Amino acid sequence: MKLSGPGLLWVAADPVRWRLLAALAGGTRCVCDLQPAAGVTAPALSHHLKVLREAGLVTAARRGRWIDYTLVPDAAARLREALPVAAANTDAGTAGCCARPAW
Repeated sequence: MKLSGPGLLWVAADPVRWRLLAALAGGTRCVCDLQPAAGVTAPALSHHLKVLREAGLVTAARRGRWIDYTLVPDAAARLREALPVAAANTDAGTAGCCARPAW
């Protein structure tokens, strides 16, 4: 299942999962290399990787007794699209840091 929007941001916002995504941005990594990057126990690492897999951000491939994890090609784009975008203020006289929100 590929998450999107706030659910996807919730997954990526966890500090451990964010470190895992950053580590995987450099390419495919073995789970044995991810544990030091994550800084958590093996069971906790397994949980976080499962959440990332279920969100559709990473894939896993078994290699003997090890598992290699890879960031999916569209992960960065999906995370970027999930970020809230402030509505453009069309009133040039009130634009800027002190502009009142439209809501």
